[in-house]
Formats: sequence, structure tokens, C-alpha cells
Amino acid sequence: MVTRSSLSLNTLVDVLKASAETTRMRLLVLLSSGDLTVSDLTEILGQSQPRISRHLKLLTEAGLIERYQEGAWAWFRLRREGDAARLARRIIEEASSGDAVIARDQGRLGQVRVARADKAMAYFSRNAQGWDDLRRLHVSEAEVENCLRDMVGDGPVDSLLDLGTGTGRLLQLFEGIYRHGMGIDASREMLAVARANLEKSGIAKASIRLGDIFNLPLESGGFDLVTIHQVLHYLDEPQFAISEATRMLRPGGRLLIVDFAPHGIDALRTEHHHARLGFSHETMAGWLKAAGLDVVETRDLQPEQGEEALTVTIWLARDRRLEIADDNTLTFASRRA
Repeated sequence: MVTRSSLSLNTLVDVLKASAETTRMRLLVLLSSGDLTVSDLTEILGQSQPRISRHLKLLTEAGLIERYQEGAWAWFRLRREGDAARLARRIIEEASSGDAVIARDQGRLGQVRVARADKAMAYFSRNAQGWDDLRRLHVSEAEVENCLRDMVGDGPVDSLLDLGTGTGRLLQLFEGIYRHGMGIDASREMLAVARANLEKSGIAKASIRLGDIFNLPLESGGFDLVTIHQVLHYLDEPQFAISEATRMLRPGGRLLIVDFAPHGIDALRTEHHHARLGFSHETMAGWLKAAGLDVVETRDLQPEQGEEALTVTIWLARDRRLEIADDNTLTFASRRA
């Protein structure tokens, strides 16, 4: 069934006015390719920052784009929900990629992204040796990812949140099943790596945000699937991160955790800053239960035996609340364990 907009006449006129200007139309087309800063847009369009900022303000007020802060940087992206946003996307689709101005903008956008990717990969390369040393201690990433795909399944997911997204790998891994994706990380350097990887993969439906895993800059209950991949062992109090992740879940949503089973490699504390040397099934199950989740499945992936080897454990849990529709009224109920 085709979803029809329900804009009032005045709102419809406001949307059309906001987009019916050359610079603002160019901005909309550029933002349809992913999140960009004012500096990015200034460089691409060759216009002054005050002028670009004024156009962005008008588009924001019309409900066509949204702004979010990342430290000192302001990022902009197309708004994903709402009738005004849907109309904006329809307008953008009518813009010809062969138009000389649009083609020139896309070329400059490519140059901006290459420069950004070069900086991000330089950081990644400086730290890659330590990560490679750690990977040698456990099963291959390919085996872990195959298991993740199998446990999550290929059913559609409306929204996915990846906490401690790092390189953005899980946003790429599950790209085929989610409608909207978001990655959160506390490292600006890693966010740059993740953005570069998503842009290289052509994934525009996922965005990256700076945030604290213990105090996420998001409203509660907005995600069907939340993932935490190899993050909890860096935290002194991982149970609080699990509680915050649970706050993000819609009723019946799922939380996927990947981390290490208990081990005795104490060097990981000093050389890789691990606060926890793995987690037992019992400990993790207790934290998940306390957060209001039921464990659905647990899998241990064991490497070839060696003096120093790490078992990777994957936990899949589900929010025990159910969303029940009755006479067009949504209510929440708790499912018995």
C-alpha cells in the first residue's frame, strides 16, 4: 500500500518554499547522501559559512533536516520521519544526477570524503597493530560474524543501534535487514573511521553519533535491535551499560552482546586496558535479567587450544515487555519468564 502524506495546505506550502531555492535544493541533495557538517557544506558549495548556516536553519525549521551536536561540531542530515521529510525525499528523487551543478557538488563531496577517510585511516593504522595482536587470541572475525547473522536472522528490523560502534562494522554487517541504523561511540577518532567505512560502502541509512554508553543522547524505546560488540570488557561497571542499552529497546526488542568468556590473560589489563577479564554465563544472565531482559540464546566460540586463547561468547536477549494493540490503543504488558 502506498503511504500518503497528510500535510495541511500551509505546511505543504512551507515545505515547497523551503526547498524551492537553488542552494537549499543543493543542500538537500547532498544531505541525502549522508551526514555532513557546516564546514563540509561550505567547502562543497563554495559559499560563506553564515550563508550556508542561514539556509540550513530554514530547512530545519521546515522539518526537512535535523541538526545534532558532536563536541564543537554541528552535523546535519535529512529528517527520516514525518510527512514533510517524505515529501522532501520525493522532491530530491526528481533531481537529475546528470545536472551539471549537482554533478559538480557530488564530485566535491567525493573529495571531502576522501580527505576525511585519509585522516580516519591514518588513526586506524596507528592503532591497528594492537588490535591485530588481540584478534590472534580468538576465533576469526568471519566466524564470529557468521554466528551473529545466524542468531539475529534475516527478518527485517526497523531500527538498529550499535553501541561502541568502533569501525562501524556491525552497521555494515546488518545493512541488509535494518531500515535505519545508528552507531554511538565515545571516540571522535573512531567515529571518523566508522563514517569513512559507511561512506565507502555506500550506506546512507546509518548515521554516527558521539555519545556516552552510560548516558545515551537518545529518547527511550526507539530501537528494535541494540548491539554491543567487544565493548563491555573495557568498562568497570558494564551492568549499567546494559541497563542503558535496555532503555533504548522497544517492547519485545532484542539486545545482542559479543564479548569474551572468563580468561586469565592478565596482560590484557595493562596492554589493552581491559577492565574485566571476560564474563561468565551466570554473571551476564544476572545482569540481563535485572535489566528486564530474557536470555534467548547463548553461544561460545572457542579457538584452537593454546596457552593463551580467548573464547568469544555471544548473548542474545529480548525485552520481556510485549506491545499489544487493542482497539487502536497500544498498551504494554510484561511477558512471564
